[in-house]
Amino acid sequence: MIPQLPLALRWPRRQRFEHFYAGANAVTLAAVESLAREPGSPWLYLSGPSGSGKSHLLMATCQAANETGRTVQYLPLASLRDKAAAIRGVAGSELLALDDLGAIAGDREAEHALFDLYNQTKAEGAAMLFAAEALPASLGLGLPDLRSRLGACQQVLLKPLDDAERRTVLKNQAAVRGIELDETVLDWLFARYARDLGALLDLLDRLDQASLAAQRRVTVHFLRNLLREGNA
Repeated sequence: MIPQLPLALRWPRRQRFEHFYAGANAVTLAAVESLAREPGSPWLYLSGPSGSGKSHLLMATCQAANETGRTVQYLPLASLRDKAAAIRGVAGSELLALDDLGAIAGDREAEHALFDLYNQTKAEGAAMLFAAEALPASLGLGLPDLRSRLGACQQVLLKPLDDAERRTVLKNQAAVRGIELDETVLDWLFARYARDLGALLDLLDRLDQASLAAQRRVTVHFLRNLLREGNA
């Protein structure tokens, strides 16, 4: 069984629909919001590279559906040891979000567990949302019937924000915190730090705390020292 966590831990504050920067994914965002708030909406299979926002949207869907009174579960399959047992333990929820499907590829028991869960959830009239880096046909699943079931979902490809969009988001979020990030700082940061938006916003939180504590504006020198201390 999946341990029940407090909602604040299951649905992090930032992983909400209002904090998802859609960019070219506006249609995708609308489809996922519909699945969260309107029972009977098509099941979705999200694919896209790491950092494109798949986990964010799955957790946002669970949080939004939970607010409507539906029972929900989110399974981060890559971090679960006994994947088959975890999958079998979530039956009965009104909305299930399964992340990192590639983690069960080649795991016969887990694949059969997901196949059974898919059929049971469909029979109960509940909803499912899936996410993986690859489409079902390219995921390496050994169970043909499972590939077929997943392929029947509405397929959605998530496109990561480009550098210009990430810079805009970062500057806007910094401004909300009262931090000025000039172009020199952003040039240095984007040349040397992970460009995943989640990682950049986590760094912004650190910058916010550190600059407030030091009563200093954010410069390249300040940012360099902060990152050096974080890697020490």
